[in-house]
Amino acid sequence: MEGLARLEWFGQWAALLRDAAPVMLTGAGYTLVFAVAAMVGGLLIGFPVAVLRILPWRALAWPAAVYVSLMRGTPLLVQLFVIYYGLPGIGIEFTPVTAGILALSLNAGAYLSESLRGAITSVARGQWSASYSLGLGYRDTLVHVVLPQALRVAVPAMSNSLISLIKDTSLVSVITMAELMLTTKELIATTFQPLPLYLAAAALYWLMSLGFEALQRHVERRLNQPHAR
Repeated sequence: MEGLARLEWFGQWAALLRDAAPVMLTGAGYTLVFAVAAMVGGLLIGFPVAVLRILPWRALAWPAAVYVSLMRGTPLLVQLFVIYYGLPGIGIEFTPVTAGILALSLNAGAYLSESLRGAITSVARGQWSASYSLGLGYRDTLVHVVLPQALRVAVPAMSNSLISLIKDTSLVSVITMAELMLTTKELIATTFQPLPLYLAAAALYWLMSLGFEALQRHVERRLNQPHAR
């Protein structure tokens, strides 16, 4: 009897997931859009912040350090609330989409900048000295000599930060964005079947993360390939 009851449960779950699949896949699509947009935004923020933090001028390095400390020292959920619910109090309003992407980008940018800064500082000082002796200035040495070497070191850590964005997008459900997590909660509210739906959502997050992990390995292989002479 217990075996028959379990088979009946699995049959009900299969039917539930079949019916819920179109809605959940749409939510997963929004999750991917949020993640990719935040990845691009985080990279656009993280690179200049990392460069500012290694500059010898404290007037530029200090604000960048404060930004990194603030973003890493406060929860992403609080940052979302401040941007979406708090800023309208001083006349600055964003749509849920803009607020979500902005918060994710600012948060990711802080972590990416630290990964890149660590990689830049790991490049031997002799590389700088050799470039200066060849007549290259600070900017050319950074762009053409140091950054290409630093990227090879930074890619694994940066990729981990970017992959974590897939999971962090679940937090934008608190500002009414219909990504995968909010879609799942809405389905649960109508079906009263939390276990199979949460398991399905977890599986979708996992599959998306696996896709980005495969992309990370591809990028690492390309960067580590010896250059043709």
